[in-house]
Amino acid sequence: MSNNKRDNTANIDALLASVTEEMLGGDFELQFQEQGLRVERILLELVRPDPIQPRRVLPESIHQRFHENRLTPSQALRELVQSAQISARQRGQPFEGLLDLLPDPEDDTEPDQKSKKSPEEILLTDLVNLAITIRDDGQVNPLTVVDVTEGVSKQFRIETGERRYWASWLLRDFIPAYAGDGMIPCITIPQEMASPFRQAKENTARSGLSAVAMARQAALLLLTVHGYELPAYSVNNDFYRQALDLDLRGKREYTTEILSAMGGISKVHFSRFKSLLRLSDEALDLADRYAIDEGKLRHVLRLSPEHHLEMLKQIIAFGLTSNQVKELCEQEFDEDGIEESDNSYRPSRQSLQFAKLFIQASTSSPNEIAQVLLTQENDIEIARARLQATKRLIEQVEDCLK
Repeated sequence: MSNNKRDNTANIDALLASVTEEMLGGDFELQFQEQGLRVERILLELVRPDPIQPRRVLPESIHQRFHENRLTPSQALRELVQSAQISARQRGQPFEGLLDLLPDPEDDTEPDQKSKKSPEEILLTDLVNLAITIRDDGQVNPLTVVDVTEGVSKQFRIETGERRYWASWLLRDFIPAYAGDGMIPCITIPQEMASPFRQAKENTARSGLSAVAMARQAALLLLTVHGYELPAYSVNNDFYRQALDLDLRGKREYTTEILSAMGGISKVHFSRFKSLLRLSDEALDLADRYAIDEGKLRHVLRLSPEHHLEMLKQIIAFGLTSNQVKELCEQEFDEDGIEESDNSYRPSRQSLQFAKLFIQASTSSPNEIAQVLLTQENDIEIARARLQATKRLIEQVEDCLK
């Protein structure tokens, strides 16, 4: 066994035995109390998110810098707010205070008349709504945290409930008239009881888990049962990609528990999710950010890695369906349907894709295309320059068709 593994079959058996179906569903607080665990209030500063949690609450770039201790929680949220403000301003719907993100009952504008929000705006709006709910109703569901205290320095790592953690920070530092005590209710788990299976079960039981997050989740469970040490620090995609060399066949005795923790999916779907880790880093980030579904991403894997990001951008910009993505990704130079007068001539893949998308342009939303262009360029003048360049290209194409 390599250095990054450990022979812990007995520990895994004990872990799985403790994570029963009853423990993974229903009233978490009551079940933990029956095991001698109780809810306690912990100072927010002593709690930290799990750096290898498959579900990314914050955008990847902020997530990495936060877990590398280059950003405090407040700084991380401030970057999220600023990013959302830039996106909102670019689409002509700016906001100043966070409470401006809450629904306006007097706004009778039809939803389809509003330009589509960026992922950062959607995330921030969700966190603001959660923060207001906590402020008004209290935190009904406590976090589950693992006691990772070393010496006299108290520290707790979140196992489940990271969104509630960030909403609590948002409420404390960004929502006006906060009157809390800076404490957060938690169920504290001893370190020996920490369970990636319990974490996976809650992840998959809640809405919004992207296909890329499912891929990371599959990787963590495989790495766990194959004896890999799970780090307590930030990792890159290569850590999860170690699971590409592992499979369920090698640990058949854990197959049922793994598939159950993943939401009761089949072996085929498990393999499909895991295979998404073959996407390039940039494509993984974009697919996670825009929650591109597995049915589209599986076709992107047919392309070479250097084409992954470009295809993802086209999926987002044109709102491509799974069938459209499949057609584009399967398209080979010899199967493009273009009659060639010169056998030595082969159009580039980019030209073929552009022509295909141009044919399908009638199904695209101008607002969505404009929003994606702004998001990708992050500068309205550059976005306009790109558009002007595309106009000139179309005019030149028209001249070629005369």
